[in-house]
Amino acid sequence: MREFDIHAELAKLPSCPGVYIMHDARDRILYVGKAKILKRRVSQYFREGNRLSPKIRRMVSQVNWFEYIVVSSELESLVLENNLIKENRPPYNTLLKDDKTYPFIKVTVDEPYPRVFLTRRQEKDRSRYFGPFTNGVSVGDTIELLRKIYHIRTCNRALPSTDPSLRPCLYHQIGQCDAPCVGLVSEEAYGEMVAKVLKFLGGDYSDGIAYLTRRMEEASEALEFEKAAEFRDLITRVKALAQVQHANDKRLDERDIIAMSREDDHCVVQVFFERDGKLIGRDHFHMQETDERGDAEVLSAFLRQFYEGTPYIPREVMTEIMPEDAELLEQWLTVKREQPVHIRVPKIGDKERLIRLAKENARMVIAKDLEKITREEARTLGAMRDLAALLGIGDIHRVESYDISNISGFHSVGSMVVFTDGKARKSDYRKFRIKSVDGPDDYASMREVLTRRFLHGLREKEDAAETAETAQSRAEGGFSVFPDVILMDGGKGQIEIAEEVLAELGIDIPVCGMVKDDRHRTRGLYYRGRELALSGASHGAGGANAEVAALVTRIQDETHRFAIEYHRSLRSKEQTRSVLDDIPGIGPTRRRAIMMYFKSMAELREATAEQIAGVPGMNRAAAASVYSFLHREETAGDGEGGEPDRQ
Repeated sequence: MREFDIHAELAKLPSCPGVYIMHDARDRILYVGKAKILKRRVSQYFREGNRLSPKIRRMVSQVNWFEYIVVSSELESLVLENNLIKENRPPYNTLLKDDKTYPFIKVTVDEPYPRVFLTRRQEKDRSRYFGPFTNGVSVGDTIELLRKIYHIRTCNRALPSTDPSLRPCLYHQIGQCDAPCVGLVSEEAYGEMVAKVLKFLGGDYSDGIAYLTRRMEEASEALEFEKAAEFRDLITRVKALAQVQHANDKRLDERDIIAMSREDDHCVVQVFFERDGKLIGRDHFHMQETDERGDAEVLSAFLRQFYEGTPYIPREVMTEIMPEDAELLEQWLTVKREQPVHIRVPKIGDKERLIRLAKENARMVIAKDLEKITREEARTLGAMRDLAALLGIGDIHRVESYDISNISGFHSVGSMVVFTDGKARKSDYRKFRIKSVDGPDDYASMREVLTRRFLHGLREKEDAAETAETAQSRAEGGFSVFPDVILMDGGKGQIEIAEEVLAELGIDIPVCGMVKDDRHRTRGLYYRGRELALSGASHGAGGANAEVAALVTRIQDETHRFAIEYHRSLRSKEQTRSVLDDIPGIGPTRRRAIMMYFKSMAELREATAEQIAGVPGMNRAAAASVYSFLHREETAGDGEGGEPDRQ
């Protein structure tokens, strides 16, 4: 337990901008906030008689200690707060549930022979970007259409090339690339096609339609009706694409139109994307932990998290109300865009009509998705709350589950699966290859896995200095965040092993065993010497709960799957090893050269050292090493020329 006198530490807080981080007794981050004056803001949470909302009071009751990071400006504090919220996703922060990225079409106009391809990152280069688009499939279709019309390359070869071995790829063979890689089109002629691509992506489809119409007529006159039909279909696709680009006004504007709808504790934010006066797409986002927040605070949280994750910032953001910290948000967006960005609240005209349209769309999403959202929360957050009630412990947000997999002790491996708020958090999954145990000893293997996992976590906690850099990267360490509960895919013996390891390391975490019935279905949890049924008869706190049973089953199945897949991959790698892998001084490049030069292992074994030296990239010393190794294996009894059986 960390020795921390909250009131003594409050007196030490500086009167300057910064970010504060609230922790519970298990070092889990509960809340991240920014403050213009740290001393004043953080003290408000712990001042007697201060009027706090029920949710904030519940959060403060769990705070065991806090830390803070001093910054030089409010803008810095906003950026740091964003990063910490994104990395840690604290349970008491208002969070954007949807982690979406949007595709762009990138044209590398700074290259001699530009490429056209899909990207989800807008980099600071001289390329032209079009988007963002809300539908990745339609972006792929557009790129395919451009390739068929203008024969633009999509490969990543560095051109022009002097490599005489280059040959045109399949796209040239099917008439979708003019093969600049081998000089079949000049840079000037290719540049003209790129200019037409840029016009097309800019919304001018007239050249493309005229070109396709001309080709269709030529094919028809030549009685090539199948080819004419292909051009006809391409014309239809271009016209359909043109119809999607519905203009809202005549000026070359770019803006995001944002409005939200709320019902009880559910909140949906709708975004319309307008570029060059055209509505290019829309999307909606669900927010969580909003029930005790005002509209301006929720909107501010959305803007910060949304524009932190999207690569494109428009010139104007139109919202139904002015968000909290609007001036600071404008500064931040301006820095990210490197051009002025304005947040506006339209009151009349077409812009106000678009806001109302976005709000109506958000309301319709809530009406349609409310039942699904409620059901999803019941199977995730609700199931975690019921699990906590069943075990008689505090809130559960993070669960870790472990399993061991081996076949007669061969390649014993361990798996660590993580669920947060009822959902699999695959970025935190970990795999362990057992190092200290020989043979099929699952107990010893589990002891090794748990010891390595929690020792690593303790080291990360000890090494973490109280700086912005380490606080920001704490979640990236993977092991420094400890679970609220550990679920073991095993019986009483595995539970005892886990409890012994935790006791030796001075860590207090509840440990449960997941119990299956005769039909291999999860029936209960073994906790503190007794089995708690997950269905059927009442079992005290929590009652019979099918959602808890379903959650535990998902965790158990996922733990088993992850361990089995890792074990299978190791077996596969071992079985596909070649004899050549074990030859001293022969690396991957020479190994590939040998395999391409000789048709089989039998032919290689029959070759002389001089013949092996004729392989491209080989010298006499390497050839002698190969020859002596192969013939030494023969004398050892492996004269078949096959690969060794390592099982």
